Amino acid sequence: MCCVAVLFCLAPISVLRAQTATQLHLVPQPRELHSVGESDVHSATTSVPGGDAEDLFAASNLDAFLAEVGVKVAPSVGAPDLIINLLRANSDAGKSALQADKLAFDPAMDAEGYVLVSKPGSVTIIGKTAAGVFYGVQTLKQLVQRKDGVTKLWLGTVRDWPAMKYRGIDDDLSRGPFPTLAFQKHQLDVFASYKVNLYSPYFEHTLAYSNEPLAAPPGSSLSRAEAQELVAYATKLHITIVPEQEAFGHLHQMLKYEKYSDLAETPHGHVIAPGQSGSQPLIKRWFTQIAQDFPSPFLHIGADETFELGTGRTKPDVDKRGLGPVYADFLTQIHTTLAPLNRRLLFWGDVAWNDPAAVEKLPKDMVAIPWIYWHEDNYDANITPFKKAGIETWVAPGDANWSVVYPLGAAALDNISGFVESGQRLGSTGELTTVWNDDGEGLFNQDWFGILFSAAAGWQPGKSDGAAYQSAFGTRFYNDTTGRLDEAEKEIIAAENLIDVSDETFWLDPWSKEGLAKGAKMRAKIPEGRLHAEKAIELILTARANDSTLRELPALDAMELGARRIDFIGMKFQLAEEMAAAYAKAYAMKDDPKKKTETRELLSSLSDMNGRCQDLRDGYSMIKNLYRASWLAENRPYWLDNVLVRYDLRIQLWQQRGEAIRQLNETWQDTEVLPTAAEAGVPAPPKP
Repeated sequence: MCCVAVLFCLAPISVLRAQTATQLHLVPQPRELHSVGESDVHSATTSVPGGDAEDLFAASNLDAFLAEVGVKVAPSVGAPDLIINLLRANSDAGKSALQADKLAFDPAMDAEGYVLVSKPGSVTIIGKTAAGVFYGVQTLKQLVQRKDGVTKLWLGTVRDWPAMKYRGIDDDLSRGPFPTLAFQKHQLDVFASYKVNLYSPYFEHTLAYSNEPLAAPPGSSLSRAEAQELVAYATKLHITIVPEQEAFGHLHQMLKYEKYSDLAETPHGHVIAPGQSGSQPLIKRWFTQIAQDFPSPFLHIGADETFELGTGRTKPDVDKRGLGPVYADFLTQIHTTLAPLNRRLLFWGDVAWNDPAAVEKLPKDMVAIPWIYWHEDNYDANITPFKKAGIETWVAPGDANWSVVYPLGAAALDNISGFVESGQRLGSTGELTTVWNDDGEGLFNQDWFGILFSAAAGWQPGKSDGAAYQSAFGTRFYNDTTGRLDEAEKEIIAAENLIDVSDETFWLDPWSKEGLAKGAKMRAKIPEGRLHAEKAIELILTARANDSTLRELPALDAMELGARRIDFIGMKFQLAEEMAAAYAKAYAMKDDPKKKTETRELLSSLSDMNGRCQDLRDGYSMIKNLYRASWLAENRPYWLDNVLVRYDLRIQLWQQRGEAIRQLNETWQDTEVLPTAAEAGVPAPPKP
């Protein structure tokens, strides 16, 4: 994390204790911060001398927060002990304030920068624009902390401005979870608090089109009225919404309808075929509505992973000219089709991997978004083809949330910090961190740790420090001043390094051939991994039990759910192997009258009131209920049953196995006949 501590001239003040800038971790960390201690705050009033409507909104945003943390807000109080002034840099009051504290407002700060001066009894925030004032308010909110029933304000000076012009989140709304409008507004509130200024919901078929209504599923699509309401809400928060409508690949959910069969590269496939007469008119209808409902400078056409291109209708053309030229020509045609809308087109930049030469053929006023979601020692090669072609770039790291029971925190920090640093150094103007729901099970409330790090990385210059961020996240997001939730996140990351936390492994039958191999591979590391996951659960529960001021409780529930799913993965493979060993031992003793009690108890350990089959049934059942609650805390009900049915099948599997083994036990006690493990459906015990 790049932070320059600048010492400003402040009058001597009485403070509780001194604190250096490097010890006071904010998210994002301001470029220039000098803190000199704390003072108590009991009441406050926020003044907007210029009367600007956007600054008045920033003031109301601040007042709501202050009331939440126990500060009495005027006019409900008499003389306040803190006066907050929101000023514009070009106003007389703003100029005077800057001069009084010997502070400068540099040109780099013009668009979104701010100055904040916090003294006993007063705070002054100065911005040249409404966005600058608003972001100064967001920093002030992090300088106000409630500790032991007392609200305190950090004192000092901040000068701050962003490293990247566009700082955004791309959120998959097409493969399972679809948020309620209320939760989307909450997302926007949180994004804005951490200075995110762009939100890109990802649509394949879940944006409702008035002239193409067929594909949007009932109960899981964004209506035009909702879109317009969301835009109005985001605008006040200085967030631009740029929906991504896939316009080339990833369109199976639309192309599976017979109405669109003539447009598909392959029958009911995934890719729109270039050259089909209906392709461009459909794209134009889509984006004309988007341009009307989302008045941003950009249109995002997707155009990634067009794997089917050249395998169907376009095969002769691709065989003749090559994949890259056919791809580039279609993007150019889309560019021409949408030109009357007067927006810049965003597109995913994986063409640079497949055919770097095709980059030169693309229109130069488009914006390429190269994406990389894994570690690379150097990310430059993903950006330079576009830079050489004179095409503007944004970089897209990933939250590492897809197809896992909980996002891979260490992978996200590594990928985001490395790729964003490369983008800044090579002149990328934005970063767009992605959240994907390939498995249909993703919960956004589990994504905040990675998402807010990306917000910091896009604002801060240089390579952001994941360790410093980890030390600040729990305080800033959850209002946990004890460090328990930061420690819980670290424990989950430690568990992820020892246990395979993929969804595939969570659902895998440990008695299947694949499950036996997976269990053997993880066996030695499972105990330590489970201890880390269980420690995380205890830390979360302790934090909740001892601090009534915690925020974002649904996200905390989702974090606990993730830790419990990790622990259950480990337990499942352990119990499965224990059952196999117990059955083998019971079978070996089945004919020994002296071992009858021990044999019965071994079989009972597989299935009885506290049998291991019941443990696995109960585990899936408990997690199912926790999962349902977390889903409904943020999403519409649509698609939920597609996930819960998987729990039901696993609950049923272990219930049936338990009943069968219990019956075997009872039959053996009556007849002293016990089938082999293979006949009973129990695997052989694991090899040492």
